[in-house]
This record gives sequence, structure tokens and C-alpha cells, in this order.
Amino acid sequence: MGDPVDGRAGAPGAVSRRRLLGTAGAAGAGGLALGAVGGAVARAVTTEEAPTALSSVGSTAVAFHGGHQPGITTPLQAHGHLIAFDLARGAGRKEAAALMRRWSALAAELMEGRPAEAGNHRDTGVALDAGPSSLTLTFGFGRSFFDRTGLAARRPAGLDPLPPFSADRLDPRRSNGDLWVQIGADDGLVAFHALRAVQRAAGNTASVRWQMNGFNRSPGATARPMTTRNLMGQVDGTNNPAPSEPDFDRRIFVPASSPDSADSWLAGGSYAVVRRIRMLLDDWDGLGLTEQERVIGRRKADGAPLTGGSETTQLDLERLDRDGKPVIPANAHARISAPEQNGGAAMLRRPFSYHDGIDTDGTPDAGLLFICWQADPLRGFVPVQRKLDRGDALSPFLRHEASGLFAVPGGARQGEYVGQRLLES
Repeated sequence: MGDPVDGRAGAPGAVSRRRLLGTAGAAGAGGLALGAVGGAVARAVTTEEAPTALSSVGSTAVAFHGGHQPGITTPLQAHGHLIAFDLARGAGRKEAAALMRRWSALAAELMEGRPAEAGNHRDTGVALDAGPSSLTLTFGFGRSFFDRTGLAARRPAGLDPLPPFSADRLDPRRSNGDLWVQIGADDGLVAFHALRAVQRAAGNTASVRWQMNGFNRSPGATARPMTTRNLMGQVDGTNNPAPSEPDFDRRIFVPASSPDSADSWLAGGSYAVVRRIRMLLDDWDGLGLTEQERVIGRRKADGAPLTGGSETTQLDLERLDRDGKPVIPANAHARISAPEQNGGAAMLRRPFSYHDGIDTDGTPDAGLLFICWQADPLRGFVPVQRKLDRGDALSPFLRHEASGLFAVPGGARQGEYVGQRLLES
């Protein structure tokens, strides 16, 4: 179906959005960002009739269907929205299944760069002349979802509540939820378009519990590809598990289990821990550069360990300075959070920064929408956070203000919707 720029089918001079997506040949191979795991493969969208070329950023698309949901191993996008829903009173398993069917159809359309026409809603036209821009939509279920749908017997143990931590100042109104959606894209209007489409498609089945908006660097903003920085100015994401590592899938994705087990529906899925972490930036910025680097245990300029090398150089936790003290302090964030200091516990961190204005006292309401992925939160997030809780030098500059834990099903195959193996079991 045509999607004319001026919104009127057959308008003189109208150029359809589909025609504007023919960009791979013009963008060249540099426009491809290839994920390494099923469901996270990015590709350039092509047609034979495109007279106009999008940039490589606009043309890149991520596959919706696959063994894993998109938005987990997909490279970080520049714009993000996190949104949680609660099912409406009286809505149960049947209504939840219908909603997931609508959302899945919608996600497949949007991620291809097509108008949001799944269901009975007309497309808003917000992203009319844009390409897919690496858009991803990822869906998860909270602990309460299983009670609301009569599926408590199939709730996985990994959704047991997270323990409390000393830095927690959690607002229950902005925490948890029955359903969770992560949206990411490299264009702000494309991301907002998806957000509106998801919210509208929820209809009377579910209402918004909370929403958070985030951002990262735009692709091409740096002279060379590099790990992103957070609002403290620190390189953030060093030593993330990589899909090329032999134990990556074991650490990040839930393994297959016997077909009759309660959580067999989660095979190929993952668990997302979501934390809104406020950074006390005025306090942090009051530290000198040397103090900041000792808190983190890495150089601010390039993310390299204080013991030398480059960002990817392994921490030398045994090296002492001339006074016999560890070069990387005993309470440095990099030391305490290192996998070798936590029994190999690992999680895939995939955050967005956020800035929600200035408080009445003049301090910025800004920080990190921390999202981490793991096969088991009790072996990923929890042990690391417990150790950080006991003496991380960075903790005085952080405040955890919201929290959520969600079971994220495996990817939908062609003809399936996300969560179908649970909801139709």
C-alpha cells in the first residue's frame, strides 16, 4: 500500500515511503550493521524503484523474526523508549494473546519501515519519509502478568523479586508492570512513531504504567566506532560479553528445557533488569579528573585501565604503586564489577542515558536507564549488584529510583507472535 509524503494517496508528485527505502546500493556496504545472533541481524532495505537515497543510518533495518528477539544484541541505538503496561481490569489470557498478536504484527511492519497499519488504527504519518533507522521493538512479561493471565504455574523462577539494595530509592509507580516494551531507533521520530503505535494498539486491553525516554550517541558522531559514554563522561560498556565468545549464549539466553517443563516457553529468551539510576552529577563534576578516574579505575579519555594499555586491555588487579597500594583502588568500580571478581557473573549491558529536566533545587534529573540481559538474574545482575552495594566507590554518586524485572520470550518465527508458546500452551 502506498504511503505518500503528503498523506494523500495518489497526490501529484507524492513519493511513497516504501520507494524512499531503496538505499542499500547508494549507501554501500558501510551502511550495514550486522548482529551476530538470530533476531538481531541488521540489513539494508532495497527496492528497484527508488530515485532518492536515504543515508546508511536511515536505511538499516533489523529483522523482527528469528530465534531471539531484536533489541538484545542489536548495536546501541541513538534514541530509546521504555514503556510498561498493566492489563485492564477483566483482561486475561485471551486478551493478552490478542494484544501480543497485534503488537507483533505492528513491530514487524514498523521494523521493515512500513506504515503502522496493523489493527484498526490509521498510521499517524510521524515517520512518513524516514527509513527503518535500525528500529527494534522488544517485549517482556513482568511477574504480575502471570497472575493476571492465570498462568502463575508457568511463571519462571528467574522472575522472583530482586533483593533490596542500599542505594534503592524506588518509586513503585515507575517500577515493574505486567508488560514491558523496549523501543530503540537511530532516528527520534521513528522511535516516537513506534511508541505511539504501540500505545494506541494497546487499546482497552492495557494502560500505560510508566514510560521513560533515553538517548545515546548518534551513529557517525565519532571519528571511529567506539564504546558509548554516559552522562558522567565515562566510557560505559567496556568488557561487555560479545556474541563471538563461546559462552555468550549460555550467559545471556535461556537454554531449551524439556517440553513439559513450566518454563519451556522461555527457551531462546532472556531476562531484562531495568533500573532508572539517577546520577548525582553536581557532586560528580565537583571531583577532579584524577579522583574520578580512581573512582572508576579507568582513564576518562579512552576507558583504558589505570594500569595501562587500551580500553580492551585486561585489568591488572595485582599491580601496586610505589607506595605499595593497588594502582586500581580496592573500591574502584571497574575492580568490583569485573567478572573475575564475581565468580564469572556476567550480563550484557545495553543502556540509554536520560535527562528529565532540572529539579527545583537546581540539580539535573539525569542519569542512566540501565538495562542488562542475562539467562538468570540471580547469576547475572544480583551477585554483581550485591558486591557493588558493599563498597563501590561510585555508589555515593548514584541513586536507583525505579526498577523492573521482565522475562523476555525468544523470538517469533514467521507466522508466530511473541509469547505465543506461553499464551497458547
